[in-house]
Amino acid sequence: MGLKEEFEEYAEKAKGLPETTTNENKLILYGLFKQATVGAVNTSRPGIFNLRDRAKWDAWKAVEGKSAEEAMGDYITKVKELQEAAAAS
Repeated sequence: MGLKEEFEEYAEKAKGLPETTTNENKLILYGLFKQATVGAVNTSRPGIFNLRDRAKWDAWKAVEGKSAEEAMGDYITKVKELQEAAAAS
């Protein structure tokens, strides 16, 4: 299985993470997903009153500079980590 296929598999698995997954971890996954699929941030930062979208933009911006392959690998690792933590609790 190639990296892209494994990434797509874990993107589906991420949808099944428990409700108790923290917003911080969800934002990390969001940023890595966007970096892997879109690349560098290509929009302007949302306004201060749009907190949700601003947090998502910041998470994406935080991983800017990673290659798509590196972001995919980090995403897979993070999903595995979150699945293991959920299974242990």
